[in-house]
Amino acid sequence: MARLLENLLLAVGLLFLCMTTEVSSHSRQYTPPAVARLTDLFGHVSINQGFSTFFGGSNIKLINNGSMATIALDKTSGSGLVSQNKYHYGFFSAAIKLPSGLSPGVVLAFYLSNADSYPHNHDEIDIELLGHDKRNDWVLQTNIYANGSVSTGREEKFYFWFDPTAQHHYYSIIWNSHHTVFLVDNIPVREFPNTGAFSSAYPSKPMSVYVTIWDGSEWATHGGKYPVNYKYAPFVVSLAEMEIAGGCSPSNSTRQVSSSCSKGSTTSLDPVGGQQFTALSKQQVTALDWARQKLMFYSYCKDTSRFKVMPPECK
Repeated sequence: MARLLENLLLAVGLLFLCMTTEVSSHSRQYTPPAVARLTDLFGHVSINQGFSTFFGGSNIKLINNGSMATIALDKTSGSGLVSQNKYHYGFFSAAIKLPSGLSPGVVLAFYLSNADSYPHNHDEIDIELLGHDKRNDWVLQTNIYANGSVSTGREEKFYFWFDPTAQHHYYSIIWNSHHTVFLVDNIPVREFPNTGAFSSAYPSKPMSVYVTIWDGSEWATHGGKYPVNYKYAPFVVSLAEMEIAGGCSPSNSTRQVSSSCSKGSTTSLDPVGGQQFTALSKQQVTALDWARQKLMFYSYCKDTSRFKVMPPECK
């Protein structure tokens, strides 16, 4: 009997160890390489001056005279903000703190889009933060496409090297005529160059900036395996230090830069034209390689079941 009890305790211990390893493997604690802090180069845009309500106004709260805001998802609605101007290239960033606790199916998106102007032919650059599964876990998904080609699906997914619910972290996008770069806390995690055979997939039309929270149960967690559990609602996201250093949308009549841009915007159609934006530094390339080797767990370029013929940039 004692031998049986000993074996039972050993089995339980091994099971607990496996469960602990599985959970902790999704909460990797790495020290990232040092990089230049691009987020320190630009001033902050007041949320109440630079953005308008996109939807779910009752779930949006402005804080500190509009310098910060919360947006929330509950049973009644999600919510979101949209920039008051469109931009043609630029540096776009937000400091975001995600809700803690179980949040499968919850999607927080910080992205650029012109779907309102080009409903059948739009461009999009996405940072999506996904409440990933039944564990207390978030992952990062990036996506980019042009001319309405949603079905091409250029998604890549990453684990975090920190707890994104403990404090605000920077999520940033560089978009110019040379490349699009996705950054987390100034660490580049993905670069999409505007060169060669896939230039037709590169966003080229002026876009608005959006930040939204919504119910993505149907697709964000293995096809709806773990839907949003509103027992834990409301899911509240804190936003701060919004940065928009972008070229304004050109006027349809004069093709000149609009003078109605929000405060802090530049007057160039490619404002992020300095060397620190047109190409990654050696330091940034090292950080990019680190993030992709340590943290990326899905890339469309390796999804042979989805693509019979890989997109040209994957070759």
